[in-house]
Amino acid sequence: MKKIFLAFLIISLSFFRVASTRAAEIVLGVVRSPDNAQEWAGITQRLDAAGIAYRTIDIAQINRASDLAGTTVIFLANIETLTPAQVNALDDWMSQGGRVIASGPVGSRSSADVRQALRSLLGASWAFPLPEPSAVQAMRICTGDWRNAPIGAKPCDTWVSPELTATPVPGGVLIPAGLSSQTAATWSCTGTQPCPNTSSPAVVTSEQATFFGWQWGSKGAASAEIDTAWLQATLSRYGEIQLTDMPVARRGGAVESRREGEGEQRQGGAVESRRGGEGAQRRGGATERDNSQPAIPKSPNPSQNSSDPAEQVAPAQPEINPDSQTITSAQGNAMRQELAELLGRVESALLSASAANNPANLATETPTEAGNKSATRRATNQGAAEKAIVEARQVLQAFPQLLAQKNYTEARRQWVAARRLLWENYPTDQPVAQPEIRAIWLDRGTIVRAGSERGLAAVFDRLAAAGFNTIFFETVNAGYPIYPSEVAPEQNPQTRRWDPLAAGVKLAHERGMELHAWVWVFAAGNQRHNVLLNQPADYPGPLISAHPDWAGYDHRGKMIPGGQTKPFLDPANPEVRRYLLKLLDEVVSRYEVDGVQLDYIRYPFQDPALGSSYGYGKAARQQFRQLAGVDPADISPSDTELWRQWTGFRIRQIDSFVAEASKLIRSRRPNVMVSAAVFPLPRNERLNKIQQNWEEWAQQGNVDLVVPMTYAMDTGGLQKLAAPWLTLAAGVNNSAPALGATLILPGIRLLNLPEVVAVDQIQALRDLPAPGYALFAAENITNRLQGIFSRTQGCAGANCTAAVPYRQPFATAAGRFKTLQRQWDFLLANNQLKIAEPQLSDFTAKTQALESSLNQLATEASAGHLATAQQSLSRFQAEFDSWMRLYSSENPYQVKTWKNHLATLDSLLRFGERVELQR
Repeated sequence: MKKIFLAFLIISLSFFRVASTRAAEIVLGVVRSPDNAQEWAGITQRLDAAGIAYRTIDIAQINRASDLAGTTVIFLANIETLTPAQVNALDDWMSQGGRVIASGPVGSRSSADVRQALRSLLGASWAFPLPEPSAVQAMRICTGDWRNAPIGAKPCDTWVSPELTATPVPGGVLIPAGLSSQTAATWSCTGTQPCPNTSSPAVVTSEQATFFGWQWGSKGAASAEIDTAWLQATLSRYGEIQLTDMPVARRGGAVESRREGEGEQRQGGAVESRRGGEGAQRRGGATERDNSQPAIPKSPNPSQNSSDPAEQVAPAQPEINPDSQTITSAQGNAMRQELAELLGRVESALLSASAANNPANLATETPTEAGNKSATRRATNQGAAEKAIVEARQVLQAFPQLLAQKNYTEARRQWVAARRLLWENYPTDQPVAQPEIRAIWLDRGTIVRAGSERGLAAVFDRLAAAGFNTIFFETVNAGYPIYPSEVAPEQNPQTRRWDPLAAGVKLAHERGMELHAWVWVFAAGNQRHNVLLNQPADYPGPLISAHPDWAGYDHRGKMIPGGQTKPFLDPANPEVRRYLLKLLDEVVSRYEVDGVQLDYIRYPFQDPALGSSYGYGKAARQQFRQLAGVDPADISPSDTELWRQWTGFRIRQIDSFVAEASKLIRSRRPNVMVSAAVFPLPRNERLNKIQQNWEEWAQQGNVDLVVPMTYAMDTGGLQKLAAPWLTLAAGVNNSAPALGATLILPGIRLLNLPEVVAVDQIQALRDLPAPGYALFAAENITNRLQGIFSRTQGCAGANCTAAVPYRQPFATAAGRFKTLQRQWDFLLANNQLKIAEPQLSDFTAKTQALESSLNQLATEASAGHLATAQQSLSRFQAEFDSWMRLYSSENPYQVKTWKNHLATLDSLLRFGERVELQR
């Protein structure tokens, strides 16, 4: 072992010296701070022993990028505390070509904004510590366009010798930040204890940073051999870097929430900045968690302390205390329901995959060795999933009896084991054959980092490979269009050298995807964005700066309410409305966008019950005074009738603008889809707090898609937010549809969400009456998620030609019903669908009749064919419960899922009537 390492080290050092002579000399700056003072001797000893030249940088001396001048690589070894000024200096310096190496829980004790910025700059964040030391297993890394690869690296190779992976190392799990981050090593269990760490990232690398998930140079952590090997491999990759003096705008990684937009992370019944919340991250001293579920961060989310409701993140549902001596009746019911719901989703996913990939459906395919291996692997995985399902069912049956016997310890143990087994065997290896909307927000930060059409093409390649068909492309952000505009006063300074919107439209259409321009409407600036552009903190953005009379104000005369960061335009101002309509006109007239998404289509958050209100722009006050004879600034919620009029006045400003914008867009390009990113708050609360009346927009047909930001850290929270609106829209349980023909597309927030929870939340939406899902955001897709998406919904076979629901609703309805038929046929073939004669013959005949009417409508859309299809579907739904009576006794979740799918067909037919027959 030692001989192998010495040989490796000699080769590494030789390469490093050669690289130093043939390329720009690496100047390594190792940052010293109070955080690593106790480890400093060990850090420097290992650097000296390896012969690595370096200079020491005192963290207190880092205040601007010039403080790092002359250094090409910065090493942040085990530094947990940085200030906003220090991280901004680091960001400026990296924008000029600098590279960073980090180790340990970097930044974990810093402010929320600093942690968010570091997450962007480093391409990853520290999540939580390992419960026990584990081996660092090097992975194959594809270097792509990187000019500098590790020693002898091919386009795909490991960084260090596999011989260095056997020794356990105390460390922590990292969370990759987005599309450009790759996992270079994972934690691999070596002990006898249960292993929760398999495939968890131990080393993450991006183009400008490498992050080690252990404390480098720390006594009791990794050995000198492991530390040196990984540092040498990283430095060898940076062997030809060279700093540039060209000024480059900061790329979105500074102290600012890059997930801005309305979307702004709302979840859990609360509201939260979708683009703004710093995901909860554990610190090194966090307690061990219950390993029966994925690693959802549990430390308090820093944004919870914000006074801005749009930046508050509701955490995952509280877990049952594992140390509790008892389990109450309510707790027992909650535990059983949670396990039953998870079991139902896993069963539903397995059935969908099994039916779609049934060998009977593949009879015409020519067998290949690779295909046989793939089939064998799928069969093995399927067997493991089926075993997990059987064990979970047994636990559900035994659970009530254990509680009745007060055997709480055993009940808890079995429940935990069943959940863990289901999570570990979630089906993620087979395609999902279902036409659906797969939308993703492509955020400004990712676009800016792409830097050119070529860079953006790599982003679109990955999104296309992952099966996304709809891109919400951030087009106007904080008052800045991302493209060169003739209407707006200023293009985003970070994209002045190119036109990302033109490139995005071209790239999306070349890959068969739709691109929807995502536009901030009434939010006209962002204090956090000012940091990126070196603007004063109180800069209101280019619009309000040029037109002060356009601003809105709160009841105290403040442009930005206390605790919030964004100034808003006055929706009642005619000049504001003309400007915004002209800007939307420019987008849809100049660019072949497929849709427009209205974001921040509301007032800022207020709470009249707490004495806060907003909307007192100059024009609004004048108009309301003419209407009601009183200045709204002089009334309060206690003036019941006047306050009702004032609230209604503001609601109408938003409603009427949506109607005007929709009419304008469709007059220019009738086929452009109009969507709105909205809060899923109860209607009365939403009208009083943000004046967002999106039900009205849907009922009037002014929007085609409503995208509620149903963001939650667990699947139960997502379901509670999404299910009521989906049920209302689809008319489930024989209720009348209440949202017209508009489709409801729930959103999922990926930030700090474990991959399997993201998969589970998508499955939950697939089991509800939803036409698809939307993910925020592209920057949060890890390599592991990318792989899962590529396997399950990537462009392969039928998935490449599947109809996009909002574009071909009738064809989608026919395709979705075909998916149901495959599932029923699969179960019948395996004697699992319990329908006795003569009901089976009746079920078969009416299934064929509905299939025929849907196919006829998809082939030749007409009012007559639509009426026939709707009548056939209505009759089928009316009899479905009787057909499924026996099967439902053992599989109630699956039957409920099928009923939801049938309700989705009804929504698609109503939507198709409006967009295919009436437009």
